This record gives sequence, structure tokens and C-alpha cells, in this order.
Amino acid sequence: MSQLSQNRYFSPDPAQQRVALALYQTVADLPLVCPHGHVDPHLFADPDYQFGSPTELLLIPDHYIFRMLYAQGVRMEDLAVPRRDGGPVESDYRRAWQLFADNFYLFRGTPTGIWLVEELVNVFGITQKLNGPNAQTIYDQIDEKLKSPEFKPRSLYGRFNIEVLCTTDAATDTLAHHQSIRDSGWHGRILPTFRPDAVVNLDTENWREHIAALSQASGVDVVDYRSFLQALAQRRAFFKAMGAKATDHAALTAYTALLTDREAEAIFQRALRGEATANDAAQFTGHMLIQMAQMSVNDGLVMQLHVGAYRNHNEQIFNRFGRDMGADIPVASEFTQGLRPLLNQFGNHPEFTLILFNLDETTYARELAPLAGHYPAVRLGPPWWFHDSLNGMRRYFDRVMETAGIYNTAGFNDDTRAYPSIPARHDVWRRAACDWVAGLVIRHIVDEADGAEMVQALAYDLAKQAYKL
Repeated sequence: MSQLSQNRYFSPDPAQQRVALALYQTVADLPLVCPHGHVDPHLFADPDYQFGSPTELLLIPDHYIFRMLYAQGVRMEDLAVPRRDGGPVESDYRRAWQLFADNFYLFRGTPTGIWLVEELVNVFGITQKLNGPNAQTIYDQIDEKLKSPEFKPRSLYGRFNIEVLCTTDAATDTLAHHQSIRDSGWHGRILPTFRPDAVVNLDTENWREHIAALSQASGVDVVDYRSFLQALAQRRAFFKAMGAKATDHAALTAYTALLTDREAEAIFQRALRGEATANDAAQFTGHMLIQMAQMSVNDGLVMQLHVGAYRNHNEQIFNRFGRDMGADIPVASEFTQGLRPLLNQFGNHPEFTLILFNLDETTYARELAPLAGHYPAVRLGPPWWFHDSLNGMRRYFDRVMETAGIYNTAGFNDDTRAYPSIPARHDVWRRAACDWVAGLVIRHIVDEADGAEMVQALAYDLAKQAYKL
């Protein structure tokens, strides 16, 4: 692993490989546009912020890693993943790293394995394959790098050639870290994104506590449905004033339906009393997606909708470790009927943009590509989560592009919490895109000039346009 092949991820066909490499060389050094992700803004608020140990940076926060290890019988406590109840977990980060390295072979051929190898080589300059025998040597090499000024988050922002990076922030967030970034005069462009799931989805644990926080953050006493909408509008205006370009919404399904104010009020009051049913929650989320679309028409914020994750499927893991700990599983999804009420109201509106993400690939050709290929407001986000992979990208290109065309998609976003993985994730996308377009070139579907413009769009232009960056 002393160096990575310049032809990695390209077709073995010599003609396609040559064209893919030539196309890639035109986009390889373009700035990274990161319109959706989960990097903590605290990293950039403090100019002297330093990462912790390699285990704290690369292992503990990354559910892509520990879900694979857990599937092979490795206890998450032994990986130093904190428990909700403060119960005992491994406190020796070197031991946790050793356990990870002993099992690194499990990631062969997976997107996580690809990202990690690229990070080790291109970010940390590690030229050996990570394994049990060399685990501590590599730990020391990474640890030494992390203590140097060049590996502070702001320095890496420049080294990674990031043009803009958007975080994802709760509707109740004060955005204090974003304010600190603005006040510091640093040139980096870190923008917030408004995510109201915790107050919109009535089945969120501790929902009433989140409503209390919404009241405090907005200055609106949320006691009914009307004041709830007022509080959300206030928070959206604040986020926009802080530079936000988009909102983000997660729902189990793409169901939308408009309730009357009286119906919405009745559900909201039941929720305040702790009496809301599962059907109440589904109805209210579907209604609020339409309300959020209306607010986006009013304030210009791009609306993102992530559908199809059955979250916290493993009850034992949720009880021990909390949300988003690698136990989220895809479910079958439907969009044509579910989104029709929202799209009938706003799908033709010139001031509205809806970017769709889904975990059910069977909808790509059947529903999502036709919807994006018709409604002016709809754009398709890139392959997401379980499909943010080399093969997932190939399937996406093949199933979406003939119907929707590339210009009804939103380019790429890395959707990561793992800051050092950002360059690797963008590079995989750029290489996959160049390889797919090269296939069109060698089959004489498009010429090389059109191919070059297509990869420029996929690598950079589409994300900027879709998110108004």
C-alpha cells in the first residue's frame, strides 16, 4: 500500500480507463463543495482546536466502523464507545485501536475500507496496511500528526481544498459555534443547516423537552400548533441570517398530506399531553413536510428530505448507547403517491427546491428519476448512506440518468461526521462519475467535450447550483 493506483475504481477496459483518467484529471483538483454533512462546527470555532487520539478521531464517532465490528461479535464497550448510562467502557484508547486493527480485514472491499485506506495514505501518509502487528506503530504515527499545527481542523480545511462546508444543526441550536467562526474573521466558509426533526416528529424521544427548548431558543411560548409554527419560522429566519442555505428533514416514509388547522391542533395537544399515537405522529410529520415546503417557498431555503431509514432498529443498542449507533436499517419506500400532495402545491414553484434522498434503490428508476425528470422543483441527491459506495454510485448512474439526466440531480455531498474522510469520499464520487461518463464516451453516446462538461457538473457545479452556494 505504498501508493494508490492512479486508475483505482476505473473500468479494467483499457479504452474506458484511458478516457476515465483523462476526465478525472480535469476535475481532480476542483474545490470540495460540502453542502450536507454532520461535522461538528466546534472544530472550527476554536482556532487552536486539536483532535484527540486516533481512536477518538477515527473510531469512536464512526458508526460505519463499529457497526461492522459489532456484527462480528465485538462489544461496543470494548471499542470505547460511551454508554448512555455512563457504564464502564474501555478507557485505554490504544487497546480499543488494537481491537480495531486486529479486525481491519473485515472492511476489505467495503466503502468504509476504501475511505479508511485513502485517509491513511493521503491524509496521514501511512504506507503500511493496517493490521494487528503494526497497530501501535501506526497509532503512534497518526497520534504524532494529530498533535502538529498542520492537523488542526482549520489547517486541514485549506489542505483539503474545501470551498464551503455545511453542518446539520437542531432547530433549537443557538449556533454559538457558528457565531464564533464568524467573529474570528477566519476565511473558512462553514454554514449551518436547519434540522427540525426533534420537534416535528412527535415520536422522537423526549419530544416535550425539545418543545421546551424550542420555546426558549425562539422566544415564542409554544403552547399550541399556531405558536409552534411561529417558533419554527423564527428559528428558520435566525438560521438564514447566520448563512444557512438549506433545511434537512428525515422521515420514515415520503407520505405527505395536508391537515386542517383544527386537526393539526388536536394532534399537537395530544402530543403535549403525552397521548399522541403512532398514527398521529405519521399524520403530523406528513403535514409538517408540506408546511416546511411552504416556509421554503417563503424564505428561499432549499429543502432536503431523507427517507427510508428505520432508525434504532436494535432496541438493546439504543437503550445502551442511544441514537444513530449503527442500527439503522433501510425499509421499502414509495414516493409517487406519498409526495403528490406536496408536489401538487409546490413542485412547479420557481422559488422552491426539494432534494430527495432514499435508501430504497428500487425507487430510483421507477419513481425518483421520473419525478425529478418532470417537476422543476425536484432534484435527486446522490446515493446515500448504505449506497454511498462505488457500486452504489454505479447503480445510481445507470438507473437515474437516462430518465432524469444529470442536470436534475444535486451532484455529491459526503454526509459525514468523520472530517478526515471528506476528501476520500469526494474522490470516490469523482472517479466513479468519470468512469461512468467515460463509458458513454467510448460507446459514442456523448463526445469527449460533452463528457468533460458532465464530469465538471457532477464534481462541482451541480451541488453549488442545487444548494444556491
